[in-house]
Amino acid sequence: MNICVFLSAADLDDRYTRPARDFARLLGKGGHSLVWGGSDSGLMKVVADGVQEAGGRLIGVSVDFLANKARPGADEMVIAGDLAERKKLLLEKADAVVIMVGGTGTLDEATEILELKKHGRTDKPVVLLNTAGFYDGLREQFHRMEDEGFLPRPLSELVFFADEPAGALAYLEEAAGQQ
Repeated sequence: MNICVFLSAADLDDRYTRPARDFARLLGKGGHSLVWGGSDSGLMKVVADGVQEAGGRLIGVSVDFLANKARPGADEMVIAGDLAERKKLLLEKADAVVIMVGGTGTLDEATEILELKKHGRTDKPVVLLNTAGFYDGLREQFHRMEDEGFLPRPLSELVFFADEPAGALAYLEEAAGQQ
């Protein structure tokens, strides 16, 4: 499977890097490929290192103004002209999506894939990896949206919340087996 991971390029502490590294190793050992923003810094680097060390492939999609931070030695690297094209290419290359901890860029990418799913424009499985409770508030907001009628589909059809890396990958592998 080509698994797109949306995540931060910031340098973060161990409560975030350890689970990201664990997920990356599981992904690589499972024979999957990482599709990611192509950066060789911060949490993006941690995940790319873990996948590569475990024998997985790296498919990067960077963006023109960040091309100087693109990871050398990726199996494939595409440079998009802007962020909108980057998101489109990331999703085109992916069979599934995992949303890890991140800032506004990660949140933008997450809402894009969920909006596409909401409207039936994709059926790719999406996992929100809620490391260290990072997305507890967002999960609560999504449930409120569902409870108050803002979502035309059940939240469970849009996204799976996982607290641990193994649960995230298990969900994706099970979803792929059913497709």
